[in-house]
Amino acid sequence: MIHKTAIVDSNAKISTNVKIGPYAVIGPNVEIDEETEIQSHVNITGNTKIGKNNKIYPFASIGNDPQDLKFKGEETKLEIGNNNKIREYVTINPGTKGGGGLTKVGNNCLFMVSAHIAHDCFVGNNVILANNVPLGGHAYIDDNAIIGGNSAVQQFTRVGKSAMIGGMCGVVRDIIPYGIAHGNRSVLQGLNLIGLRRKNIPNKEIMILSDAYKEIFKNENLTENLNNLSKDFKSNELVAEVIQFIEQDKKRPICTPFSK
Repeated sequence: MIHKTAIVDSNAKISTNVKIGPYAVIGPNVEIDEETEIQSHVNITGNTKIGKNNKIYPFASIGNDPQDLKFKGEETKLEIGNNNKIREYVTINPGTKGGGGLTKVGNNCLFMVSAHIAHDCFVGNNVILANNVPLGGHAYIDDNAIIGGNSAVQQFTRVGKSAMIGGMCGVVRDIIPYGIAHGNRSVLQGLNLIGLRRKNIPNKEIMILSDAYKEIFKNENLTENLNNLSKDFKSNELVAEVIQFIEQDKKRPICTPFSK
């Protein structure tokens, strides 16, 4: 159902059972899949593809030009998966030529009021961005991560799977999978034990990860600590994920208990 005051370009591809509310504006290169609800005053433009069963609340701006001074109007894309809730005043920008040309959002995410997803970001599945959380360009947020209200994630920063970041936090270093961080400038405070238990990870596995965490972060010499980590730890799937995350991009700083 499309409200009579909505402005939907004739070239937009709107699937069956999509609801578009009053005064919404939908551009010509937009695709919206089944059962998605677009509430009043939403603006969706650019080369934007939105999946099934999403709900987008009033005054959200989806697919408008990246906030990047290098952007010159080139053709880039934004892809949003299924079953996401995108609350009021959320802004999501497409990619840029220099960043691969794509911003991508997975499934089952919740983006609360005034969250911002910048150009060339990757956001996985089941991610929660609380109120007023901005992601800088090229940020990578893995599955099940939670970022607390008013926390800002710097460009190019990675947040690992099932990590949790407290509110009012400046995130300038990469957060390991299953880590928990907070502070004015993010400091690693331990593991997200509640998140691990909610995923029904066996206690034995959590204990192994916890013991490995103590060894990896026992001092500031991360490289030496990883080299000295026992093979028993390295064979554990959860520990292997953390190690792979740390070693994946040597240029990126890792958030540790010693971060300042």
